[in-house]
Amino acid sequence: MKETQQPESWESAVGFDPHRVRQDFPILKETFRRGRQGERSVPLVYLDNAATTQKPRPVIQAVVDYYEHANANVHRAIHTLGDRATELYEASRRKLARFLGAASEREIVFTRGTTEAINLVAAAWGRTFLNPGDEILLTEMEHHSNLIPWQLLAREKQLTLRFIPFQADGTLALEHLDRYFTPRTRLVAVTHMSNVFGTINPIKAIVAAAHRFDVPVLVDGAQSAPHMPVNVQELDCDFFALSGHKMCGPTGIGVLYAREKWLEAMEPYHGGGEMIRSVWLDRATWNDIPYKFEAGTPNIAGAVGLGAAVEYLSAIGMENIARYERFLTRYALERLREIPGVRIFGEAPERGGVLSFYVGQIHPHDVAQFLDAEGIAIRAGHHCAQPIMRKLGVMATARASFYFYNTPEEVDRLIQSINKMKEFFGNGF
Repeated sequence: MKETQQPESWESAVGFDPHRVRQDFPILKETFRRGRQGERSVPLVYLDNAATTQKPRPVIQAVVDYYEHANANVHRAIHTLGDRATELYEASRRKLARFLGAASEREIVFTRGTTEAINLVAAAWGRTFLNPGDEILLTEMEHHSNLIPWQLLAREKQLTLRFIPFQADGTLALEHLDRYFTPRTRLVAVTHMSNVFGTINPIKAIVAAAHRFDVPVLVDGAQSAPHMPVNVQELDCDFFALSGHKMCGPTGIGVLYAREKWLEAMEPYHGGGEMIRSVWLDRATWNDIPYKFEAGTPNIAGAVGLGAAVEYLSAIGMENIARYERFLTRYALERLREIPGVRIFGEAPERGGVLSFYVGQIHPHDVAQFLDAEGIAIRAGHHCAQPIMRKLGVMATARASFYFYNTPEEVDRLIQSINKMKEFFGNGF
């Protein structure tokens, strides 16, 4: 086995110490008993961050504090606990507006996550503004969450879906971007960062091209918002969706950013309490934005936790996080390329901390199971991107994905375990 290389120092490149940051995450201290008799203890190496991230103590404590000191429904209660809950909930909305660079907190709608945010746009915007024969421009690298809602809408309204293809290196074919637009193009929906290739797409260029044709753009930011600075006004996008659980926040909470003009023009997504102003038996009028799109009792604790999460991330610095993850990803790529028989999917020059790979002839599920026996958590499967898998000619890939609390030593553990796997499987490798 080749001697483990030591990466260049990260201390001079980033503004935080990932080893110290790890102390904020209780779960990263987990160990597992392995072996037939549980004779060995292995520490957790968590490399499944594209699926969900771990939670730091400030986020956990914010949720606990809400339930212990402010648990009440928001906006409607005329008592102290209701006031506390409402202020915490709306303070989180303001934090998200600042985090994303929105012009106003009125442009921030709380949702269950990226999936619901995209479904909200498909239902509320799509049903209002799209007509039979209209076209939606997507890409071949979309997560199912940015594909299925448009398929459903296309079936309902007789729309056409068109796709920008991805190339062998995992980048989009954008050399002649304007050619993808037709007189019937009404919306572009595109991922900011691929959850399979790690490719960071040139959103500003895509948005600029779309706006030349007066076409709005929705950005799936599930993989970008946790890992890099995002300013929706600089991107100039019309919609931006994110998930709290992928950025140190609780599950079941997310955000849709949308320009005020669109939120004002769209019909409600869900009906019920909170989203109304006045109700008669046969009709109703709607609340102001963003409440028009937040029917029923919201995930108040989740919103409070997400507000704490973006405060935590902002204190570290999103540029610091992005810089460190670029370093860690380069190091992981170098180490993986040392292993004969490992195939890496995606070679984009601008990429985030997602590495999809194949290990010899071993099924990705077996790779994940073997690594789990070593205490290493990765993802294996189609990653909710089956069209990508079909184009690549594989059923699944193994995927390691990094966050700012991962370390070069954990990358070394991954490489050592893959080499151990090679010895275990022998000719089957």
